[in-house]
Amino acid sequence: MTAARYDLVIDQGSDFAIELTVKENETARNLSGYNARAQLRPTKSSSTLSGTFTCTIPTGTDGKVNMTLSNAVSNGIAAGNYQYDLEIYTSSDLVVTKLLYGEVVINQGVTR
Repeated sequence: MTAARYDLVIDQGSDFAIELTVKENETARNLSGYNARAQLRPTKSSSTLSGTFTCTIPTGTDGKVNMTLSNAVSNGIAAGNYQYDLEIYTSSDLVVTKLLYGEVVINQGVTR
């Protein structure tokens, strides 16, 4: 499976949530035994972690993955352009698969 590019726009100080369904041959992939993780960095090669998304796989059999960023976290990220990716993985990272990657634009908040 090749990772798909999907760019995001997140408003600083707002909650962000996305749900995706992982499919193979038009059938939802069974994600039982997998976890998910996603991070936000200034550049792909940066060692600086700008934010961590909360990722869940509610029920492994329907192929769904939820990725969220709370308003408290997005409020602490400076406005600008960032990079992210989303992976699913098994225990001890025996199997790691990148699902999504792309650019994230954090729009500056005004209301305080």
